[in-house]
Amino acid sequence: MLSLIVFLPIIAGLIILAVPSSQKQIIRIVTLLAALIQGVLAVLIWQGYDPSLPGITAAADGSLDGAFQFVERLTWITLDLGNFGTLNIEYFLGVDGLSITMVILTALISIIAVLSSWTIQKQVKGYFILFNLLSTAMMGCFVALDFFLFYVFWELMLLPMYFLIGIWGGPNREYAAIKFFLYTLFGSVFMLLVMIGLYFSVIDPATGNHTFSIVAMASQENYLPGSIFGPESVVWRYAAFIVLFIGFAIKVPMFPFHTWLPDAHVEAPTPISVILAGVLLKLGTYGMMRINFPLFPEVFQASLYVIAVFGAINILYGAFCALAQSDLKKLVAYSSISHMGYVLLGLAANNTEGMTGALYQMFNHGTITAMLFLLVGVIYDRAHTRQIEKFGGLASYMPVYAGIVTVAWFASLGLPGLSGFISEVLVFVGAFSSELIRYVAIVSALGILFGAVYLLWSLQRVFLGKRRPDAVYELHKDADGNDQIHFHDWKGKNDLDGRELAMLVPLTVIVIFLGIYPMPVLGMITTSINKLVEVLSPVVLTALN
Repeated sequence: MLSLIVFLPIIAGLIILAVPSSQKQIIRIVTLLAALIQGVLAVLIWQGYDPSLPGITAAADGSLDGAFQFVERLTWITLDLGNFGTLNIEYFLGVDGLSITMVILTALISIIAVLSSWTIQKQVKGYFILFNLLSTAMMGCFVALDFFLFYVFWELMLLPMYFLIGIWGGPNREYAAIKFFLYTLFGSVFMLLVMIGLYFSVIDPATGNHTFSIVAMASQENYLPGSIFGPESVVWRYAAFIVLFIGFAIKVPMFPFHTWLPDAHVEAPTPISVILAGVLLKLGTYGMMRINFPLFPEVFQASLYVIAVFGAINILYGAFCALAQSDLKKLVAYSSISHMGYVLLGLAANNTEGMTGALYQMFNHGTITAMLFLLVGVIYDRAHTRQIEKFGGLASYMPVYAGIVTVAWFASLGLPGLSGFISEVLVFVGAFSSELIRYVAIVSALGILFGAVYLLWSLQRVFLGKRRPDAVYELHKDADGNDQIHFHDWKGKNDLDGRELAMLVPLTVIVIFLGIYPMPVLGMITTSINKLVEVLSPVVLTALN
């Protein structure tokens, strides 16, 4: 099941290779069918998932019984290293509470992004081949339980994203693509070194061999005394934690590694912005929860306050930068940075409430920011500008569009009854429960106020009031004497068309439903979060000492 959901887009890409470039509609349909089947598989995995099983680590004997689900495990690469033993790399897939929600989110956002890509006209064949490659890499990262395999998928994302921004992006696309590539590659190089060191430091109790298994690495008793990352190697363990943390923080992105994101978002075409905000950013915090923190729990314990402070900086800095933007897409990009700060704050709480809120915020951030970037793309398609000052009064002439924008804006703001509220409340409950970061949480709460300021300010200037004198649309009287807007070179429907509704309505329903009844997500993740908190608890320090 997991192999199919991971590699189905690659199969679609191979089919597209055989389709003539002139058959653009067939290429689009093949990609959409692959994404829809991927969505069906995600639903089947969700239905077959048992939320009572914890995951995170294996049993003391290395058994995965009662831990991970839908497990696929077989030997991939075996190489004799002489005095260093045998290199064992596994094809090892599985899901638990940390990854099940991300699998569903990735499948959902992929479907939405394919629909958003329907209007791509430039080199359609190449675009959708790269899109399918990116889809495989994203899904693979969330289900890989072998560090080497995870790293392969992690690096595989670089190639398609680089070209999708660099070829199909805006005027400064080359600069944005290179910046994204270099930032991500910088973190990945050092991650590779840590991964190799971990391999020679850990023994799989089930086989007695060195292993890349993330599951084995998450159990501290599997580390060899005297190895580079053994329990007594304090300096090396701190260094490894910091290196991994930076690699994942770049992807979040966490201040001060965030500067690639606004450029990438502004230059990327709308569907790639949707994937970037909806899925790729989550890989940073997912990597922290899956790899960074469980492998070095004592360093995580010592770093809680620092992580919380960086979370607060993300929240406030992102909000202040959003306040200063005149470009609607750049405003949403900085808003995305701000809201990922809540995830960092929840992780730093190191309790069930905070970490549950962090993981739930990752899911909600994916759906809400996907809506926001889609909505910005809708108006850009019509007006060919994103400048806030070029609109005004749109709600009177595009009521359906304005209504969905209002839901998305208020969900991002954290209005009760919408999904963003639940996750932010859980994050703050967890943060306030921790005496160590309580005052950081108080300062971070100001981010909600500033978020309301820039979101309501942009909503008012774009949708309310009257048409601005230099607006990019004109007013014409219809047969009944009512004002109708007309975008200068837009030939389509002013309000949302069927394709745009198909993208936005499902996300709107999810945001409202999970704001009223969040248990379909919370029920899947709680057991694994409790296990993660147990693994990261101070008791582990005693075991190491």
